[in-house]
Amino acid sequence: MNPQDPLAALQPLRTPEPLPWWPPAPGWWLLAALLLIALAWAAWRGWCRYRRNYYRRAARQDLQAILARHAEHRDSARTLGELNTLLKAVALHAFPRAEVAALSGERWRSFLNRSLEEARTPLRFPEVIARAHSPTPGPVDTVALQRCSETWLRRHRRTP
Repeated sequence: MNPQDPLAALQPLRTPEPLPWWPPAPGWWLLAALLLIALAWAAWRGWCRYRRNYYRRAARQDLQAILARHAEHRDSARTLGELNTLLKAVALHAFPRAEVAALSGERWRSFLNRSLEEARTPLRFPEVIARAHSPTPGPVDTVALQRCSETWLRRHRRTP
Protein backbone atom coordinates (compact mmCIF):
# COMPACT_ATOMS: atom_id res chain seq x y z
CA MET A 1 0.00 0.00 0.00
CA ASN A 2 1.31 3.28 -1.02
CA PRO A 3 0.70 6.02 1.58
CA GLN A 4 0.42 8.47 -1.24
CA ASP A 5 -2.54 6.56 -2.77
CA PRO A 6 -5.80 8.21 -1.64
CA LEU A 7 -7.90 5.22 -2.82
CA ALA A 8 -6.22 2.94 -0.32
CA ALA A 9 -7.86 4.87 2.50
CA LEU A 10 -11.39 4.11 1.24
CA GLN A 11 -13.47 1.56 3.08
CA PRO A 12 -14.84 -1.38 1.03
CA LEU A 13 -18.33 -0.98 -0.40
CA ARG A 14 -21.12 -2.34 1.73
CA THR A 15 -23.92 -4.16 -0.02
CA PRO A 16 -27.38 -3.19 1.13
CA GLU A 17 -29.57 -5.66 2.97
CA PRO A 18 -31.55 -7.79 0.52
CA LEU A 19 -35.17 -6.85 0.12
CA PRO A 20 -37.51 -9.15 2.04
CA TRP A 21 -39.68 -11.41 -0.10
CA TRP A 22 -42.63 -10.96 2.20
CA PRO A 23 -44.90 -9.03 1.95
CA PRO A 24 -45.02 -8.92 -1.82
CA ALA A 25 -45.57 -5.72 -3.71
CA PRO A 26 -49.16 -4.72 -4.57
CA GLY A 27 -48.66 -5.75 -8.20
CA TRP A 28 -48.02 -9.34 -7.14
CA TRP A 29 -51.21 -9.33 -5.03
CA LEU A 30 -53.14 -8.12 -8.06
CA LEU A 31 -51.57 -10.78 -10.27
CA ALA A 32 -52.40 -13.48 -7.70
CA ALA A 33 -56.01 -12.28 -7.50
CA LEU A 34 -56.36 -12.29 -11.30
CA LEU A 35 -54.84 -15.76 -11.46
CA LEU A 36 -57.29 -17.04 -8.84
CA ILE A 37 -60.22 -15.54 -10.71
CA ALA A 38 -59.02 -17.12 -13.98
CA LEU A 39 -58.60 -20.52 -12.31
CA ALA A 40 -62.06 -20.32 -10.72
CA TRP A 41 -63.59 -19.37 -14.07
CA ALA A 42 -61.80 -22.24 -15.85
CA ALA A 43 -62.90 -24.71 -13.17
CA TRP A 44 -66.50 -23.48 -13.45
CA ARG A 45 -66.45 -23.84 -17.25
CA GLY A 46 -64.97 -27.33 -16.94
CA TRP A 47 -67.65 -28.36 -14.45
CA CYS A 48 -70.43 -27.00 -16.67
CA ARG A 49 -69.02 -28.83 -19.67
CA TYR A 50 -68.70 -32.05 -17.68
CA ARG A 51 -72.34 -31.81 -16.58
CA ARG A 52 -73.52 -30.82 -20.06
CA ASN A 53 -71.88 -33.94 -21.56
CA TYR A 54 -73.46 -36.40 -19.14
CA TYR A 55 -75.71 -37.70 -21.91
CA ARG A 56 -72.63 -38.66 -23.96
CA ARG A 57 -71.11 -40.67 -21.13
CA ALA A 58 -74.42 -42.42 -20.46
CA ALA A 59 -74.88 -43.19 -24.16
CA ARG A 60 -71.37 -44.62 -24.43
CA GLN A 61 -72.14 -46.91 -21.47
CA ASP A 62 -75.35 -47.98 -23.21
CA LEU A 63 -73.36 -48.65 -26.38
CA GLN A 64 -70.99 -50.91 -24.46
CA ALA A 65 -73.98 -52.77 -23.01
CA ILE A 66 -75.45 -53.23 -26.51
CA LEU A 67 -72.14 -54.56 -27.79
CA ALA A 68 -71.85 -56.93 -24.82
CA ARG A 69 -75.34 -58.26 -25.55
CA HIS A 70 -74.38 -58.67 -29.20
CA ALA A 71 -71.37 -60.74 -28.16
CA GLU A 72 -73.79 -63.08 -26.34
CA HIS A 73 -76.61 -63.52 -28.86
CA ARG A 74 -74.92 -62.62 -32.20
CA ASP A 75 -78.20 -61.31 -33.61
CA SER A 76 -77.09 -58.52 -35.94
CA ALA A 77 -80.59 -57.28 -36.74
CA ARG A 78 -81.39 -56.86 -33.05
CA THR A 79 -78.08 -55.07 -32.43
CA LEU A 80 -78.74 -52.79 -35.40
CA GLY A 81 -82.15 -51.87 -33.98
CA GLU A 82 -80.73 -51.18 -30.53
CA LEU A 83 -77.90 -49.05 -31.96
CA ASN A 84 -80.33 -47.10 -34.10
CA THR A 85 -82.59 -46.48 -31.10
CA LEU A 86 -79.64 -45.29 -29.03
CA LEU A 87 -78.40 -42.95 -31.77
CA LYS A 88 -81.88 -41.51 -32.26
CA ALA A 89 -82.29 -40.88 -28.52
CA VAL A 90 -78.95 -39.09 -28.36
CA ALA A 91 -79.76 -37.07 -31.47
CA LEU A 92 -83.10 -36.04 -29.97
CA HIS A 93 -81.27 -34.85 -26.88
CA ALA A 94 -78.50 -32.99 -28.70
CA PHE A 95 -80.31 -31.50 -31.69
CA PRO A 96 -83.64 -29.71 -32.10
CA ARG A 97 -86.53 -32.16 -31.98
CA ALA A 98 -88.14 -30.72 -35.11
CA GLU A 99 -84.95 -31.37 -37.04
CA VAL A 100 -84.37 -34.97 -35.91
CA ALA A 101 -87.65 -36.59 -34.88
CA ALA A 102 -89.03 -37.17 -38.38
CA LEU A 103 -85.79 -38.49 -39.87
CA SER A 104 -85.71 -42.09 -41.02
CA GLY A 105 -84.17 -44.17 -43.74
CA GLU A 106 -81.66 -42.48 -46.00
CA ARG A 107 -82.35 -39.02 -44.56
CA TRP A 108 -81.42 -40.37 -41.09
CA ARG A 109 -78.20 -41.88 -42.45
CA SER A 110 -77.25 -38.65 -44.23
CA PHE A 111 -77.91 -36.69 -41.02
CA LEU A 112 -75.56 -39.00 -39.09
CA ASN A 113 -72.91 -38.80 -41.81
CA ARG A 114 -73.24 -35.02 -41.97
CA SER A 115 -72.70 -34.90 -38.21
CA LEU A 116 -69.58 -37.02 -38.63
CA GLU A 117 -68.29 -34.70 -41.38
CA GLU A 118 -68.69 -31.72 -39.07
CA ALA A 119 -66.60 -33.64 -36.52
CA ARG A 120 -63.88 -33.96 -39.20
CA THR A 121 -63.70 -37.72 -39.33
CA PRO A 122 -63.44 -39.87 -42.49
CA LEU A 123 -65.88 -42.48 -41.16
CA ARG A 124 -69.26 -43.09 -42.79
CA PHE A 125 -72.28 -44.92 -41.42
CA PRO A 126 -73.00 -47.99 -43.55
CA GLU A 127 -76.17 -48.09 -45.65
CA VAL A 128 -77.70 -50.69 -43.36
CA ILE A 129 -78.44 -48.00 -40.72
CA ALA A 130 -81.07 -46.65 -43.13
CA ARG A 131 -82.83 -50.04 -43.06
CA ALA A 132 -82.66 -50.52 -39.29
CA HIS A 133 -86.40 -50.96 -38.81
CA SER A 134 -87.08 -53.14 -41.81
CA PRO A 135 -87.78 -56.82 -41.10
CA THR A 136 -84.81 -57.91 -43.24
CA PRO A 137 -82.10 -55.27 -43.01
CA GLY A 138 -79.57 -57.40 -44.87
CA PRO A 139 -75.97 -58.09 -43.88
CA VAL A 140 -74.80 -55.97 -40.97
CA ASP A 141 -71.18 -54.96 -40.53
CA THR A 142 -71.31 -54.56 -36.77
CA VAL A 143 -67.64 -53.57 -36.49
CA ALA A 144 -68.06 -50.59 -38.85
CA LEU A 145 -71.33 -49.69 -37.17
CA GLN A 146 -69.68 -49.84 -33.75
CA ARG A 147 -66.77 -47.60 -34.85
CA CYS A 148 -69.09 -45.05 -36.42
CA SER A 149 -71.40 -45.04 -33.41
CA GLU A 150 -68.56 -44.60 -30.92
CA THR A 151 -67.07 -41.79 -32.97
CA TRP A 152 -70.42 -40.09 -33.45
CA LEU A 153 -71.25 -40.29 -29.75
CA ARG A 154 -67.87 -38.84 -28.85
CA ARG A 155 -67.57 -36.11 -31.47
CA HIS A 156 -70.96 -34.86 -32.66
CA ARG A 157 -71.56 -31.16 -32.14
CA ARG A 158 -74.54 -30.19 -30.10
CA THR A 159 -76.68 -27.29 -31.25
CA PRO A 160 -77.48 -24.70 -28.57
